[in-house]
Amino acid sequence: MKRIACLLALILLTVSLLVACDKGNEPDMETETESETVADTESETIPEPIPGIDMTPVDISKAKETDETTDYVILSVEGYGDILIRLYPDVAPKTVANFKKLVSQKFYDGLIFHRVIKDFMIQGGDPEGTGYGDSGETVPGEFYANGVPNDLPHYRGVLSMARGYDPNSASCQFFIVHKTERCLHLNGYYAAFGYVVDGIEIVDRIASVSTDSNAKPLNPVKISTVRFAEIEE
Repeated sequence: MKRIACLLALILLTVSLLVACDKGNEPDMETETESETVADTESETIPEPIPGIDMTPVDISKAKETDETTDYVILSVEGYGDILIRLYPDVAPKTVANFKKLVSQKFYDGLIFHRVIKDFMIQGGDPEGTGYGDSGETVPGEFYANGVPNDLPHYRGVLSMARGYDPNSASCQFFIVHKTERCLHLNGYYAAFGYVVDGIEIVDRIASVSTDSNAKPLNPVKISTVRFAEIEE
């Protein structure tokens, strides 16, 4: 009888792991209780400065596309506008290197934001548009739960890597935080590596689109291009 109970417990554990692995490359969302209140998105600000991480806003009008590899990218969304993102190689060097390589290859051109959850995040970068696609390569998870220091919290506007159950399964899918309060539980478990320094209103507009039961926009939200940028003084 004891042996049967042990066998059943092992089967249940195996099933639970398979279910976890089958979730695709998605950050987990915590559900709010009725007693919780969330501040208006537009009035939300960064809670406090982060030593060593420059999150100063940059006027996108001073950003010029370039073929050279830089720490800034312009993510252009068809019908919505441009988002200027600063990358932090000092925070997550392998993650940033992987992202820059994909940008150099124009990997993201024409892909969609396939998962959009208002007040949580917008997710894209999947070549299949399903949440299960990848680039053919993975990058080690650069976050505390995986033994790697990363001091960039999941604040509103932060760019982070989506992944599956395996902490080292991040590949090409990324997400941008829409609201801080709903994403702080991701700190230490997902590799944050960039920040929207201009164009957060574009993120707000995308986050407000109508979606189906799987959080996929009813009308495709397409990334036209992602290009490196130089900031003119």
